[in-house]
Amino acid sequence: MPPGGPARSSSFTRMVRELRALAREGRALPFVVTYDGVLVGQVTVSNIVWGSARWAQIGYWIDERYAGRGIIPTAVAMAIDHAFGELGLHRMEIAIRPENPASLRVAEKLGFTRIGEAPRYLHINGAWRDHVLFALTAEDVPNGLLGRLPRHESP
Repeated sequence: MPPGGPARSSSFTRMVRELRALAREGRALPFVVTYDGVLVGQVTVSNIVWGSARWAQIGYWIDERYAGRGIIPTAVAMAIDHAFGELGLHRMEIAIRPENPASLRVAEKLGFTRIGEAPRYLHINGAWRDHVLFALTAEDVPNGLLGRLPRHESP
């Protein structure tokens, strides 16, 4: 927790409860990522803003044993296609730590535009960490994002 933040214990149960509440409020879309019937990761569309903004942020993680197989790029593309198509969101942003080349590659592979750097953006592992910011708009992918992936990476 950041200094001065509320002292709360974190648990998987608490995280699921909070994500469900945000989903009911229309402020988040949490998705589990499975591969051959096994839970291997998560994609979450969060901080959804409606009104004239119609944008959100997207984040993800994957079990390192399944990384490099195109699973997360496919899952992120599917989530964004749903957010742009079904929900009518207009813009998706992603924040990635600069020392995470695998995540940077996901943003590149999906055609996100680098929009800048955010010093001390999120409090992670006891310190404020820098992030690189990327964005994508619905106009950038008029035929959907999933179709941009190489054939072997889409379902």
